[in-house]
Amino acid sequence: MIARLASWLDQRLGAARAAEAGAGKVFPEHWSFLLGEIAFYAFVVLVASGTFLAMFFDSSLVPITYEGSYAPLHGAEVTPAFASVLDISFDVPAGLLVRQVHHWAALVFVAAIVVHLLRIFFTGAFRRPREVNWLVGVTLLGLAILEGFAGYSLPDDLLSGTGLRVGYSITQSVPVVGDHLAFLVWGGEYPGTEIASRLFIGHVWILPAVMGALIAGHLLLVVRQKHTQFPGPRRTEDNVVGERLWPTYLAKSVGLLFLVTGVMVLLGTLFQVNPVWLYGPYDPAAVTTGAQPDWYMGWLEGALRLTPSVAFRGFGVEVPNVFLPGVLLPGLTFAGLYAYPFVEQWWTGAADREHHLLQRPRDHPHRTAFGVAVVTFYVSLFVGGSNDVLVAQTGWDIAVVINVMRAMVVVLPLVAWWVTRRLCRQLQADDVHAGQVERIRERVPDA
Repeated sequence: MIARLASWLDQRLGAARAAEAGAGKVFPEHWSFLLGEIAFYAFVVLVASGTFLAMFFDSSLVPITYEGSYAPLHGAEVTPAFASVLDISFDVPAGLLVRQVHHWAALVFVAAIVVHLLRIFFTGAFRRPREVNWLVGVTLLGLAILEGFAGYSLPDDLLSGTGLRVGYSITQSVPVVGDHLAFLVWGGEYPGTEIASRLFIGHVWILPAVMGALIAGHLLLVVRQKHTQFPGPRRTEDNVVGERLWPTYLAKSVGLLFLVTGVMVLLGTLFQVNPVWLYGPYDPAAVTTGAQPDWYMGWLEGALRLTPSVAFRGFGVEVPNVFLPGVLLPGLTFAGLYAYPFVEQWWTGAADREHHLLQRPRDHPHRTAFGVAVVTFYVSLFVGGSNDVLVAQTGWDIAVVINVMRAMVVVLPLVAWWVTRRLCRQLQADDVHAGQVERIRERVPDA
């Protein structure tokens, strides 16, 4: 009966033919192609753990008196959002583990997307006909950062409240409409009354749904288009050499899912992250010492700390200094990411042909040097976000530390560009020399 039902469905849906075609798709064997799968499986862990946490979280900001299991805060005025996080951590079975797994999965998710995008960039995998998939990936990165910030801000502890205050100031810095925009998003003057419920809806419902749809589209494009591969024996622009989806690649992929899940659980078990009970409930008049955001916001934190305190005025409008690092820099960052494939096509005149073989970074010195310089710039900003921690640990003068870090942001990318370009040129020369020696050996075996 099951066979007849399957036959009936196949006659109407053509599922068997589609499954057979999909099972025969070939995937390259190089390890770097698994970076995108790590991001996808981290997203799966996020959705599973987040669904569990959402059943116990209360996003209300109406003050209550805490009477839960964490004795040091008995009698303190807190919000239901903060109290529910404490309840999840101390009263819900496995709640603390799931919280920490969820947080670690978020950190790994964004990291895997970044490394995956870097692999695509440095190997030229964004070239025609894959520009759309590059745009989808960049959009996923932006949404992942926004999703992480929203989740990080939900507990209403002192650390997340500090981050929300920074977010409010950045929103306010937008010329002309900043005050109105901040009032609209936060539901009033800071700290507002509606921001937690809005973050909750966005974090649990809207953003995951949009990201899930984009991931599905991303995967469909990979299936629809020929997979890229590194040059090698029997590999051409017209074929793909590797493993078929069924059964070899699917078995490896499922194994990777178990591995990623296991690593997330191991991290959540052994390494504490975001102990909100130590920070305490949010107080607008207080700021935690050495407050640091999650790593993927570190570059923005550094930009805010290192930008000189200057404001600009033109046409009767004042532009606060916060606008430059908080709004303009992120805007230019993502605008550059979106535009790069098309700029390179125009610059190199390669828009009229398709590319299915990848390039080694050394084969494109200008792109590689530019990419390394840009990464160095953002890493320098990331380091700049820890200037207070560095001063507290070393006792150095804060003004000296800030000036040195500002110089690093300017000088190190230029040095990285020059060194990388020279290194790529040298590696290319070594390849040419090695090829000449190999051709001589082929002609004269005893050479």
